[in-house]
Amino acid sequence: MSQTYTGGCACGAIRYEIPTEPLFQNHCQCRDCQHKSGTGHGSYLTFARGDVKQTGEATLWDITGDSGNVKTRAFCLTCGSPVFMRFAAMPDVFTVHAASLDDPGLFQPQVVTYAVRAHAWDVLDPALPKFDRMPPM
Repeated sequence: MSQTYTGGCACGAIRYEIPTEPLFQNHCQCRDCQHKSGTGHGSYLTFARGDVKQTGEATLWDITGDSGNVKTRAFCLTCGSPVFMRFAAMPDVFTVHAASLDDPGLFQPQVVTYAVRAHAWDVLDPALPKFDRMPPM
């Protein structure tokens, strides 16, 4: 039986429920994730989009990532929490911020992406495979 992943923003205005296992879990050290997080990386779980139940209205912001593709960041207009992302190049996936999970302990990173942008002070698990860009999926 699959774990149900639930979460949302800090104030509860946006919620999600995902009844399937993630397709991919990663730390990303690209400059966009650094800016968004205010630190050296972002941490994410990516799911099949069709499985997601989301309530509440997110404010959306498009940005072109290091890959050259457009990603849409979704955050709560009330509390400002980043909650999820969508990718124009991958419309069938839904990516949540690990810290937005009700139980962030469910996050089990598999890789580090955009390690080429890493800062020496942002030390991640050395056992994780590191990729200079996104790995082939």
